[in-house]
Amino acid sequence: MTDNDTPDRTESSARATTEPPPSEETRVTFGWQGVRVGFLTTIPIAFGVAGYGIAFGVLADQVGLSVAEAALMSATVVAGASQIVAVELWTDPIPVATILLTTAAINLRYSLMGAALLPWFRQLSAKQAYGSLFLMADENWALTMRDLKSGSGRGAFLLGSGIAVWSFWVGSTVLGSLAGGVVGDPDVYGIDFILAAVFTALAVELWEGTKTLVPWTVALGTALLAAEMLPGQWYILVGGIAAALVEVIRHEQ
Repeated sequence: MTDNDTPDRTESSARATTEPPPSEETRVTFGWQGVRVGFLTTIPIAFGVAGYGIAFGVLADQVGLSVAEAALMSATVVAGASQIVAVELWTDPIPVATILLTTAAINLRYSLMGAALLPWFRQLSAKQAYGSLFLMADENWALTMRDLKSGSGRGAFLLGSGIAVWSFWVGSTVLGSLAGGVVGDPDVYGIDFILAAVFTALAVELWEGTKTLVPWTVALGTALLAAEMLPGQWYILVGGIAAALVEVIRHEQ
């Protein structure tokens, strides 16, 4: 060892003792800041959700649900796709078993989405985690994943974003239900395309480069095949599971 090496080693040792070691997992906190940021960030997306909520309100009015009944469904279920399918299956007598099975198939995807939040939410209390998950929808889940992956540590982001989605969803359901007799068929006004536009915008936000291409391609291909072979909405779940399995295999190799 030469004398010239000594200062470098000393400086390196000093840095090693004064700088904190890198954390393997971002520390997640749950507070008002996360709620506020989540709420404000989600408002633009919530306007798209409102358009879809109006369509649901119109359909609910057409099958005979009162404004209060439609609003109660939106406030307690908070799942647009399954709610619309439920009212489309609504007949007299109500096919309870069919509606339950169909909506369960559609909503099973939320189990996969909730599992994706586990690396961050396991640091929260049960009350904080499950209270936030009640307000989880596709749109605010995507925004929450983006926020948490950025290292923000805002555990309350999902709650704040969920409050925004819930407020717009319930409010627009009431509006659509009240206007149901005037609007008629919402497809005539292109309201049915709003959800597709919202998810396209979310997909752009979730794109992480070429590494995203493999699971997305698998999900798309599997979903298309399942849609041809299986009844109802099972293709949603099948496509999600296929993509998840591909990612598990890729990470274990």
